[in-house]
Amino acid sequence: MARSSWATVWVALATVPLALTAGCGTDEDQAPRDDAETRPSADPRALPGLPDVDSAREQLAALTVAEPASMDGYSRDRFPHWSTEDGCTVRQQVLQRDGEDVRVDDDCQPTSGTWVSPYDNVTVTEAGEVDIDHMVPLANAWRSGADEWNDDEREEFANDLTRPQLLAASARSNRAKGDQGPEAWTPEAEEFHCDYGRAWTAVKHHYDLTVTDAEGDKLGEMLDTCG
Repeated sequence: MARSSWATVWVALATVPLALTAGCGTDEDQAPRDDAETRPSADPRALPGLPDVDSAREQLAALTVAEPASMDGYSRDRFPHWSTEDGCTVRQQVLQRDGEDVRVDDDCQPTSGTWVSPYDNVTVTEAGEVDIDHMVPLANAWRSGADEWNDDEREEFANDLTRPQLLAASARSNRAKGDQGPEAWTPEAEEFHCDYGRAWTAVKHHYDLTVTDAEGDKLGEMLDTCG
């Protein structure tokens, strides 16, 4: 995770007579407008909080290597999602962030747009057919340390928009990935392996989650693709 640059988008918006709000909610003081508005889009491969390669290598070296913990007590309900902020759910925010020419209604729900899944380069044109993937799957996190967190901490992890933990992906690729680590599943799009390795490492490092030997080795291989 070619898109139009932010500068181009804002120049285009400047020519529109009615100002568009930057937030997710509606502005009652605005003049009447259509029930949808266009949101500026970013490159879905430009994940937030993605470390540079050297930093990722340092983070990988600092991770604790351990065998996976038991799945006893695991449930997706132990990771509450999706949270809502300013009238938009986290899912809706990721759809807006990762899509191109995304239009939303007054409830912040995308009504049109285009999403290119970085896992397999599949283009999706219906928001309902886009999955929001947890880079480090919830079950994987449970097995690597999240079983000891409280539910508030797990909710923060499951809704993290600050780090490279959430991205829009095709349903096919997301479901093929499941809860597997990079030692068992890697994106079909090889050009995304560098970012995938950096993102996975960054999330595990920030949340002090463990990795297995095989997982760590595979992450190192993925970082080697960065050049």
